[in-house]
Amino acid sequence: MPLLSTEEQIDVSVVVPVYGGCMALGELSRRLAETMSAAGLSYELILVDDRGQVESWPVIRELAKNDPHVVGLRLSRNFGQHAATICGIENARGTWIVTMDDDLEHPPESVPALLAAGHEECPLVYGLFPRRTHARYRNLSSELMRRALKRAFPDLNTEYSSFRAIHRPLARQLIGFKLSRPYIDGMLSWMTSSVATVEVEHGERRHGDSAYTLRKLISHAVNIFVTFSHWPLRIASYGGAVLALASFAYMMFVVYGYFAGTITNPGYTSLMSVILFACGVQLLILGVLGEYIGRLMGAAYRKPVYLVETRTPPGSKELPQA
Repeated sequence: MPLLSTEEQIDVSVVVPVYGGCMALGELSRRLAETMSAAGLSYELILVDDRGQVESWPVIRELAKNDPHVVGLRLSRNFGQHAATICGIENARGTWIVTMDDDLEHPPESVPALLAAGHEECPLVYGLFPRRTHARYRNLSSELMRRALKRAFPDLNTEYSSFRAIHRPLARQLIGFKLSRPYIDGMLSWMTSSVATVEVEHGERRHGDSAYTLRKLISHAVNIFVTFSHWPLRIASYGGAVLALASFAYMMFVVYGYFAGTITNPGYTSLMSVILFACGVQLLILGVLGEYIGRLMGAAYRKPVYLVETRTPPGSKELPQA
Protein backbone atom coordinates (compact mmCIF):
# COMPACT_ATOMS: atom_id res chain seq x y z
CA MET A 1 0.00 0.00 0.00
CA PRO A 2 1.56 3.32 -1.04
CA LEU A 3 2.41 5.81 1.66
CA LEU A 4 1.06 9.18 0.56
CA SER A 5 1.99 8.73 -3.10
CA THR A 6 3.29 11.87 -4.73
CA GLU A 7 1.62 10.95 -8.02
CA GLU A 8 -1.25 13.25 -9.01
CA GLN A 9 -0.80 15.33 -5.87
CA ILE A 10 -3.73 17.61 -5.14
CA ASP A 11 -4.42 20.49 -2.77
CA VAL A 12 -6.56 18.82 -0.11
CA SER A 13 -7.45 15.30 0.97
CA VAL A 14 -10.48 15.16 3.27
CA VAL A 15 -10.47 11.95 5.35
CA VAL A 16 -13.72 10.81 6.96
CA PRO A 17 -13.89 7.61 9.04
CA VAL A 18 -17.41 6.25 8.59
CA TYR A 19 -19.06 4.36 11.43
CA GLY A 20 -22.63 5.45 12.17
CA GLY A 21 -23.23 8.48 9.98
CA CYS A 22 -23.61 7.00 6.50
CA MET A 23 -26.94 8.77 5.97
CA ALA A 24 -25.14 12.13 6.15
CA LEU A 25 -22.45 11.27 3.59
CA GLY A 26 -24.41 12.51 0.59
CA GLU A 27 -24.93 15.94 2.13
CA LEU A 28 -21.34 16.03 3.35
CA SER A 29 -20.05 15.27 -0.16
CA ARG A 30 -22.29 17.91 -1.74
CA ARG A 31 -21.41 20.65 0.76
CA LEU A 32 -17.70 19.85 0.51
CA ALA A 33 -17.83 20.02 -3.31
CA GLU A 34 -19.50 23.43 -3.16
CA THR A 35 -16.95 24.69 -0.63
CA MET A 36 -13.92 23.45 -2.57
CA SER A 37 -15.31 24.85 -5.81
CA ALA A 38 -15.79 28.28 -4.25
CA ALA A 39 -12.25 28.17 -2.81
CA GLY A 40 -10.72 27.00 -6.11
CA LEU A 41 -9.03 23.97 -4.51
CA SER A 42 -8.51 20.52 -6.00
CA TYR A 43 -9.50 17.83 -3.54
CA GLU A 44 -10.44 14.25 -2.85
CA LEU A 45 -12.87 12.87 -0.28
CA ILE A 46 -11.63 9.63 1.31
CA LEU A 47 -14.42 7.71 3.06
CA VAL A 48 -13.14 4.86 5.27
CA ASP A 49 -15.80 2.30 6.19
CA ASP A 50 -14.97 1.18 9.74
CA ARG A 51 -17.68 -1.50 9.70
CA GLY A 52 -20.18 0.36 11.84
CA GLN A 53 -23.29 -0.18 9.69
CA VAL A 54 -23.92 -2.61 6.86
CA GLU A 55 -25.49 0.25 4.88
CA SER A 56 -22.28 2.30 4.87
CA TRP A 57 -20.40 0.53 2.08
CA PRO A 58 -23.23 0.62 -0.51
CA VAL A 59 -23.63 4.35 0.16
CA ILE A 60 -19.88 4.93 -0.22
CA ARG A 61 -19.74 2.89 -3.45
CA GLU A 62 -22.62 4.85 -4.93
CA LEU A 63 -21.00 8.18 -4.07
CA ALA A 64 -17.68 7.06 -5.57
CA LYS A 65 -19.45 5.83 -8.70
CA ASN A 66 -21.08 9.22 -9.30
CA ASP A 67 -18.27 11.50 -8.14
CA PRO A 68 -14.61 11.01 -9.18
CA HIS A 69 -13.51 13.03 -6.13
CA VAL A 70 -14.77 10.31 -3.77
CA VAL A 71 -12.52 7.39 -2.77
CA GLY A 72 -13.91 4.55 -0.69
CA LEU A 73 -11.90 2.19 1.53
CA ARG A 74 -13.49 -0.67 3.45
CA LEU A 75 -11.69 -2.14 6.45
CA SER A 76 -11.87 -5.87 7.16
CA ARG A 77 -13.40 -5.22 10.59
CA ASN A 78 -13.95 -2.43 13.07
CA PHE A 79 -10.51 -1.07 14.03
CA GLY A 80 -11.68 2.16 15.68
CA GLN A 81 -11.91 5.80 14.65
CA HIS A 82 -8.21 6.60 14.98
CA ALA A 83 -7.06 3.53 13.03
CA ALA A 84 -9.58 4.30 10.28
CA THR A 85 -8.34 7.88 10.17
CA ILE A 86 -4.74 6.66 9.88
CA CYS A 87 -5.85 4.47 6.97
CA GLY A 88 -7.29 7.47 5.15
CA ILE A 89 -4.21 9.59 5.84
CA GLU A 90 -1.92 6.86 4.53
CA ASN A 91 -3.84 6.75 1.25
CA ALA A 92 -4.16 10.53 0.87
CA ARG A 93 -2.57 12.50 -1.97
CA GLY A 94 -3.20 16.04 -0.78
CA THR A 95 -0.69 18.70 0.22
CA TRP A 96 -2.94 19.12 3.25
CA ILE A 97 -4.97 16.36 4.88
CA VAL A 98 -8.15 17.38 6.69
CA THR A 99 -9.81 14.88 9.04
CA MET A 100 -13.42 15.22 10.09
CA ASP A 101 -16.34 13.18 11.44
CA ASP A 102 -19.09 11.63 9.34
CA ASP A 103 -22.05 13.20 11.15
CA LEU A 104 -21.80 16.84 9.89
CA GLU A 105 -20.92 18.13 13.36
CA HIS A 106 -17.78 19.37 11.62
CA PRO A 107 -19.02 21.78 8.93
CA PRO A 108 -17.34 21.27 5.53
CA GLU A 109 -17.64 25.03 4.98
CA SER A 110 -14.93 25.55 7.63
CA VAL A 111 -12.26 23.54 5.79
CA PRO A 112 -10.83 26.59 3.92
CA ALA A 113 -10.50 28.44 7.25
CA LEU A 114 -8.37 25.62 8.66
CA LEU A 115 -6.21 25.59 5.56
CA ALA A 116 -5.76 29.39 5.64
CA ALA A 117 -4.37 29.18 9.18
CA GLY A 118 -1.78 26.55 8.30
CA HIS A 119 1.61 26.93 6.64
CA GLU A 120 4.98 25.19 6.60
CA GLU A 121 5.96 26.67 9.97
CA CYS A 122 2.59 25.68 11.46
CA PRO A 123 1.79 22.22 10.07
CA LEU A 124 -1.15 21.42 12.36
CA VAL A 125 -4.45 23.30 12.70
CA TYR A 126 -7.36 22.32 14.92
CA GLY A 127 -10.97 23.36 14.60
CA LEU A 128 -11.99 24.85 17.96
CA PHE A 129 -15.64 24.70 19.02
CA PRO A 130 -16.68 27.53 21.37
CA ARG A 131 -19.97 25.71 21.98
CA ARG A 132 -20.62 22.00 21.47
CA THR A 133 -24.02 20.52 20.64
CA HIS A 134 -23.41 17.28 22.54
CA ALA A 135 -25.48 16.15 25.50
CA ARG A 136 -24.56 17.66 28.86
CA TYR A 137 -23.00 14.46 30.20
CA ARG A 138 -20.88 14.18 27.06
CA ASN A 139 -19.61 17.76 27.36
CA LEU A 140 -18.85 17.24 31.05
CA SER A 141 -17.01 13.96 30.47
CA SER A 142 -15.03 15.52 27.61
CA GLU A 143 -13.96 18.44 29.80
CA LEU A 144 -12.92 16.13 32.65
CA MET A 145 -11.02 14.03 30.14
CA ARG A 146 -9.19 17.06 28.78
CA ARG A 147 -8.11 18.16 32.25
CA ALA A 148 -6.92 14.69 33.20
CA LEU A 149 -5.02 14.31 29.93
CA LYS A 150 -3.39 17.70 30.39
CA ARG A 151 -2.07 16.66 33.79
CA ALA A 152 -0.86 13.33 32.42
CA PHE A 153 0.63 14.82 29.23
CA PRO A 154 1.98 18.32 29.84
CA ASP A 155 2.90 18.59 26.14
CA LEU A 156 -0.59 17.67 24.91
CA ASN A 157 -2.13 20.25 22.61
CA THR A 158 -4.78 21.87 24.81
CA GLU A 159 -7.39 22.49 22.14
CA TYR A 160 -7.54 19.26 20.18
CA SER A 161 -10.38 17.72 18.19
CA SER A 162 -10.90 15.27 15.35
CA PHE A 163 -11.47 18.25 13.02
CA ARG A 164 -7.88 18.99 12.04
CA ALA A 165 -5.69 19.96 9.09
CA ILE A 166 -2.28 18.28 8.82
CA HIS A 167 0.48 19.30 6.44
CA ARG A 168 1.76 16.49 4.23
CA PRO A 169 5.31 16.17 5.72
CA LEU A 170 3.85 15.89 9.23
CA ALA A 171 1.31 13.33 8.00
CA ARG A 172 4.12 11.19 6.57
CA GLN A 173 5.80 11.14 9.97
CA LEU A 174 2.49 10.39 11.71
CA ILE A 175 1.82 7.20 9.77
CA GLY A 176 5.31 5.97 10.65
CA PHE A 177 4.29 5.28 14.26
CA LYS A 178 2.49 2.00 13.46
CA LEU A 179 0.90 1.69 16.91
CA SER A 180 -1.67 -1.10 17.15
CA ARG A 181 -3.91 1.25 19.17
CA PRO A 182 -3.13 4.72 17.83
CA TYR A 183 -4.14 7.99 19.47
CA ILE A 184 -3.62 10.61 16.80
CA ASP A 185 -3.64 13.72 18.98
CA GLY A 186 -1.17 12.20 21.43
CA MET A 187 1.19 11.34 18.60
CA LEU A 188 0.82 14.77 17.01
CA SER A 189 1.49 16.47 20.35
CA TRP A 190 4.74 14.54 20.66
CA MET A 191 5.70 15.42 17.08
CA THR A 192 5.11 19.18 16.99
CA SER A 193 4.28 22.15 19.19
CA SER A 194 3.58 24.43 16.22
CA VAL A 195 -0.19 24.33 16.39
CA ALA A 196 -2.88 26.81 15.40
CA THR A 197 -6.59 26.83 16.17
CA VAL A 198 -9.56 28.25 14.31
CA GLU A 199 -12.96 28.79 15.88
CA VAL A 200 -15.66 26.96 13.94
CA GLU A 201 -19.33 26.27 14.50
CA HIS A 202 -20.23 22.88 15.93
CA GLY A 203 -22.98 21.48 13.73
CA GLU A 204 -25.99 19.49 14.83
CA ARG A 205 -26.03 15.72 14.36
CA ARG A 206 -28.93 15.02 12.03
CA HIS A 207 -28.67 11.26 11.56
CA GLY A 208 -28.27 8.51 14.15
CA ASP A 209 -26.67 8.64 17.56
CA SER A 210 -23.08 9.04 18.62
CA ALA A 211 -21.07 5.81 18.57
CA TYR A 212 -19.22 6.91 21.72
CA THR A 213 -21.20 5.43 24.59
CA LEU A 214 -20.04 5.96 28.17
CA ARG A 215 -18.41 2.51 28.14
CA LYS A 216 -16.50 3.29 24.93
CA LEU A 217 -15.42 6.68 26.27
CA ILE A 218 -14.01 5.03 29.40
CA SER A 219 -12.28 2.34 27.31
CA HIS A 220 -10.82 5.04 25.06
CA ALA A 221 -9.55 6.98 28.07
CA VAL A 222 -7.88 3.87 29.56
CA ASN A 223 -6.20 3.13 26.23
CA ILE A 224 -4.84 6.68 26.00
CA PHE A 225 -3.46 6.71 29.54
CA VAL A 226 -1.87 3.26 29.31
CA THR A 227 -0.44 3.75 25.81
CA PHE A 228 0.92 7.28 26.14
CA SER A 229 1.52 7.91 29.82
CA HIS A 230 3.39 6.49 32.80
CA TRP A 231 0.90 8.19 35.08
CA PRO A 232 -1.00 4.98 36.05
CA LEU A 233 2.31 3.33 36.97
CA ARG A 234 3.26 6.30 39.11
CA ILE A 235 -0.13 6.24 40.84
CA ALA A 236 0.36 2.52 41.51
CA SER A 237 3.86 3.18 42.86
CA TYR A 238 2.74 6.04 45.10
CA GLY A 239 -0.28 4.03 46.27
CA GLY A 240 1.95 1.09 47.12
CA ALA A 241 4.34 3.35 49.03
CA VAL A 242 1.48 4.91 51.01
CA LEU A 243 0.08 1.47 51.81
CA ALA A 244 3.50 0.25 52.93
CA LEU A 245 3.90 3.26 55.24
CA ALA A 246 0.41 2.82 56.64
CA SER A 247 0.99 -0.90 57.20
CA PHE A 248 4.32 -0.19 58.92
CA ALA A 249 2.70 2.43 61.14
CA TYR A 250 -0.09 0.01 62.09
CA MET A 251 2.47 -2.69 62.80
CA MET A 252 4.38 -0.37 65.13
CA PHE A 253 1.10 0.51 66.84
CA VAL A 254 0.32 -3.17 67.42
CA VAL A 255 3.85 -3.90 68.70
CA TYR A 256 3.71 -0.92 71.04
CA GLY A 257 0.29 -1.96 72.31
CA TYR A 258 1.47 -5.50 72.91
CA PHE A 259 4.43 -4.41 75.07
CA ALA A 260 2.41 -1.69 76.79
CA GLY A 261 -0.27 -4.19 77.70
CA THR A 262 -3.08 -2.29 75.99
CA ILE A 263 -3.61 -5.01 73.39
CA THR A 264 -4.04 -8.44 74.90
CA ASN A 265 -6.16 -10.07 72.22
CA PRO A 266 -5.73 -8.52 68.75
CA GLY A 267 -9.03 -8.75 66.89
CA TYR A 268 -9.66 -11.03 63.96
CA THR A 269 -11.70 -8.36 62.16
CA SER A 270 -8.98 -5.72 62.14
CA LEU A 271 -6.39 -8.28 61.05
CA MET A 272 -8.49 -9.54 58.14
CA SER A 273 -9.40 -5.97 57.12
CA VAL A 274 -5.74 -5.04 56.79
CA ILE A 275 -4.92 -8.26 54.89
CA LEU A 276 -7.81 -7.90 52.46
CA PHE A 277 -7.10 -4.21 51.89
CA ALA A 278 -3.44 -4.91 51.20
CA CYS A 279 -4.31 -7.76 48.83
CA GLY A 280 -6.81 -5.55 47.00
CA VAL A 281 -4.22 -2.82 46.43
CA GLN A 282 -1.68 -5.40 45.26
CA LEU A 283 -4.17 -6.82 42.75
CA LEU A 284 -4.93 -3.31 41.52
CA ILE A 285 -1.24 -2.62 40.96
CA LEU A 286 -0.85 -5.98 39.19
CA GLY A 287 -3.79 -5.04 36.98
CA VAL A 288 -2.11 -1.78 35.99
CA LEU A 289 1.12 -3.64 35.24
CA GLY A 290 -0.87 -6.18 33.23
CA GLU A 291 -2.30 -3.42 31.03
CA TYR A 292 1.20 -2.21 30.20
CA ILE A 293 2.45 -5.75 29.57
CA GLY A 294 -0.50 -6.30 27.24
CA ARG A 295 0.44 -3.18 25.26
CA LEU A 296 4.05 -4.38 25.06
CA MET A 297 2.90 -7.74 23.74
CA GLY A 298 0.73 -6.00 21.16
CA ALA A 299 3.72 -3.96 20.02
CA ALA A 300 5.89 -7.08 19.87
CA TYR A 301 3.35 -8.83 17.63
CA ARG A 302 3.69 -5.91 15.18
CA LYS A 303 0.08 -6.26 14.08
CA PRO A 304 -0.97 -3.82 11.36
CA VAL A 305 -2.93 -0.78 12.46
CA TYR A 306 -5.70 -1.70 10.01
CA LEU A 307 -6.47 -4.02 7.11
CA VAL A 308 -8.22 -2.83 3.95
CA GLU A 309 -10.58 -5.45 2.55
CA THR A 310 -11.58 -3.59 -0.61
CA ARG A 311 -11.68 -0.15 -2.15
CA THR A 312 -13.71 1.59 -4.79
CA PRO A 313 -12.25 1.49 -8.30
CA PRO A 314 -10.52 4.65 -9.47
CA GLY A 315 -12.65 7.16 -11.36
CA SER A 316 -12.90 6.85 -15.11
CA LYS A 317 -11.67 10.37 -15.63
CA GLU A 318 -9.01 12.61 -14.16
CA LEU A 319 -9.91 14.55 -11.07
CA PRO A 320 -10.90 18.01 -12.31
CA GLN A 321 -10.07 21.22 -10.57
CA ALA A 322 -12.92 22.04 -8.21
